[in-house]
Amino acid sequence: MRTFNWAILGPGRIARKFAADLAHVPGAKLHAVASRSLAKAEAFAAEFGASHAVGSYEELLAVPGIDAVYVATPHSEHHAHTLLCLRGGLPVLCEKAFAQNAGQAQEMVRVAQEQGVFLMEAFWTRFFPAIAQALELVQSGVIGEVKHLVADFGFAAPFEPEGRLFNPALAGGSLLDIGVYPLFISQLFLGAPAAVRAVSTPTGTGVDANCAMALAYASGATATLFSTIAATTDNRCVLYGTKGQLQLLGRFHAPTGVRVQLLGEAEAQEFPAPTAGGGYQHEAAHVQQCLAQGLRESPLLPLAFSLALMELLDAVRREIGLRYPGE
Repeated sequence: MRTFNWAILGPGRIARKFAADLAHVPGAKLHAVASRSLAKAEAFAAEFGASHAVGSYEELLAVPGIDAVYVATPHSEHHAHTLLCLRGGLPVLCEKAFAQNAGQAQEMVRVAQEQGVFLMEAFWTRFFPAIAQALELVQSGVIGEVKHLVADFGFAAPFEPEGRLFNPALAGGSLLDIGVYPLFISQLFLGAPAAVRAVSTPTGTGVDANCAMALAYASGATATLFSTIAATTDNRCVLYGTKGQLQLLGRFHAPTGVRVQLLGEAEAQEFPAPTAGGGYQHEAAHVQQCLAQGLRESPLLPLAFSLALMELLDAVRREIGLRYPGE
């Protein structure tokens, strides 16, 4: 079996989870770690068995044998760091939100295509087995025509004005960090909305603490979506159809199965879909499959989908009046 040498650019909290999950991916090996701090890169590399550690992102381009780079820096940096890697000929799996805005995302896609290099948004939810189950059930008409979708994601974060979640310069706020999940799931099941409305509650730094969204679709369906960094919510997603309803079990962004309740039936059907590890291994394995086939983008999460999602995020930000520095 071929070995795929992964590099991590930005060894923070989510990168730790990704690195740990590479142990569940056949043929995957953490090969290199890049940080602005050499000491941090070396400690991360030692913990996860990487052969190379560098103290700047630019130095990563000189490390031999890299097959793919996982970009896990703050949202505000995704654009620059992805372009750095793409222009160096390195395939990129870029953490969501894909970029700060649609303009940045469009440039990332253009450069990937010009360079002929693989690029994918690291939207791990898309690759959970339960998502494949849910899509199959909905598309086969089990719950009839979908009329409404509800999804929420929230946790209570301590107010740290300079921290990633609250700093406007780091594209902070609930929307880009976790509101992207309800928007993602609505786009996956319902497509692009015909109308978008949103309201928000600002934090002391001006980014959104709460964001409530209402979407309408040409099909006649609607969606009610919510994100917050001020309270813990159920992290729940339910699709309501003309024949019944479907719920993603567990936290919907990392689902453990699907429950279907049909109208007129006393008992709900459950379809468990357990996963080993933390769940990041699914997207890593998919990237390896794409690279092995010589693909430049994912058939399950194509670049057009990520661009549409960024445009939707921009539309919500226009509704709530949120702009980041430099925009």
